Amino acid sequence: MIAQESRWRRWLRGLPLHLALIGICVIWLLPALGLLVTSLRPAQVVTASGWWTALSAAPGQGDYTTFCAACHGPDGKALPNADLSSPDVVSQFRRSIALQAVLNQQLSGGPHLGGAPLPTDQQAADILGYLRVLSGLNTYSQLTTDNYVDALTGYRGTTNYTADCAAGAQPADITCTWADLANPRGMGRAFLNSLAVAIPSTLLPILFAAFAAYAFAWMHFRGRLFLFALLVGLQVIPLQMTLIPISRLYAQLGLNGTFWGVWLFHTGFGLPYAIYLMRNFLGGLPRELFESAYLDGASHWTAFYKLALPLAVPAVASLAIFQFLWIWNDLLVALVFLGGTTPVLTYQISNMVTSLGSGWHVLTAAAFISMLLPMLVFFSLQRFFVRGLLAGSVKG
Repeated sequence: MIAQESRWRRWLRGLPLHLALIGICVIWLLPALGLLVTSLRPAQVVTASGWWTALSAAPGQGDYTTFCAACHGPDGKALPNADLSSPDVVSQFRRSIALQAVLNQQLSGGPHLGGAPLPTDQQAADILGYLRVLSGLNTYSQLTTDNYVDALTGYRGTTNYTADCAAGAQPADITCTWADLANPRGMGRAFLNSLAVAIPSTLLPILFAAFAAYAFAWMHFRGRLFLFALLVGLQVIPLQMTLIPISRLYAQLGLNGTFWGVWLFHTGFGLPYAIYLMRNFLGGLPRELFESAYLDGASHWTAFYKLALPLAVPAVASLAIFQFLWIWNDLLVALVFLGGTTPVLTYQISNMVTSLGSGWHVLTAAAFISMLLPMLVFFSLQRFFVRGLLAGSVKG
């Protein structure tokens, strides 16, 4: 009995912490869930209802049940002379105002809806939309992958890429083949450009920082502490101050608009923090390991390659995560040195919405495409982070 009471007390003491953690998880996951669900919904559904209604009935079905189902039936076939499941009947109502005009007419000497109030303008529009689905004039699906296809190909047509290609109504710059993934207006081409920017800009700072960190940690030379303090101080310089001078230098060297310019810029601004992080980690490793290696005749290159790098996997993984996420989400540097001729994901996302404010369904798909790879990189490197931490432990 006493043990059971103590267990309940421990559970009650930990309840506020558990509730707080659950609340934080919900706050973090709810926007991502909403973005994912919205990216899988058709355009007409996105503009008509929120993502939380994804599993509810079709838009307008509730209003149809309220105003029309009593006479016409749930399937619209109860009245043969006014079969609402017939495309010929529904096609007569091209706009909701035509449907409202019919509802305002007298029927059998009385109001069309009897004593029920007439639907509002929005309700009439929703009813007409549902009638077009009911009659087969329009197709309706709660979930679709057409938004991702339109985002990857940069399609701006009448309906969507799949439907218009099937009907042969594609614009001139669309071929309805796999080559459309390379469309400069699409997220597929921008995805490849972002990879071309992010991968070298992540690997180069890690490579150079590893060599420099080992030198600062285990090699003795004049001015070592001063140079390291200078590198630490360089972290406070905002990159915005250097955009114009470096852009002018790149113009003289012919590097503007090239990947080399972006790689060198990200490498230069990533090195101070990378060297700082790697040096502190390597400097904290047991000195006896390196002294034993030197006594056995190992050179600095052997100690670096055989000892330092395997033990520095946690620092390398952490640095790779920070550097990759920073570059992948960067817009300013890519916009200045690459511009719109070689668009990256952060630049291309803004082009998903037209000047008239349409295309939000494609924007959500493009946003989820842009965040998919960073999430995969983060979770995959976490596994290597833990493995490197365990491999670097010293057992006595």
